[in-house]
Amino acid sequence: MKEKLFITGIGTGVGKTICSAALVRYFDADYWKPVQSGDLHCTDSMTVKSLAGNHVICHPETYRLQLAASPHQSAAEEGIAISIHDFSLPETQKYLIVEGAGGLMVPLSDTEFMIDLIVKLNIPVALVIKNYLGCINHSLLSIMMIRQRELVLKYVILNGTFPSDTERVICRYIKNETTIIRIPDLDPPTKENMETALENLEFIQ
Repeated sequence: MKEKLFITGIGTGVGKTICSAALVRYFDADYWKPVQSGDLHCTDSMTVKSLAGNHVICHPETYRLQLAASPHQSAAEEGIAISIHDFSLPETQKYLIVEGAGGLMVPLSDTEFMIDLIVKLNIPVALVIKNYLGCINHSLLSIMMIRQRELVLKYVILNGTFPSDTERVICRYIKNETTIIRIPDLDPPTKENMETALENLEFIQ
């Protein structure tokens, strides 16, 4: 059975879907978004297909929620209570990329968070980091939380360019068993630019 990987981020808007599409292409993987909150006319599964190719198998979301908000709020608006026990990994013989919503502590309910779902699924983690003011703090706290919950941090994905001082501090906190992946900026995020990014993908042990 091929490997499975959970893509999370240090926050919202750091490029998890773009990085997921890149890894879907790189590993010739299937894709699964457990919870889609809002943007049902242009879901993350649709974005992955547009960037990685229509041949990609995107497994159905467990929850498709109308409101573009935290899953616990979106679900409450529809009278739904989400539990981590509602989720099970899709069956596939291929590599599987699973993309979370937001960061590790995004609530699925009042008592369960995205990191609880990762623990329940029991698969390795890839943490997406993008440069912005505060990203060092958010990165180190996220890595600390992953270690605290005894999850396997297989990859740290540096999405785009970073000041050397920022990158140095973050990378010094990453243990040797974690591989760093550098993904160039996709500006704009098109299939053509994805091809260029894949040609320049760096894996650093």
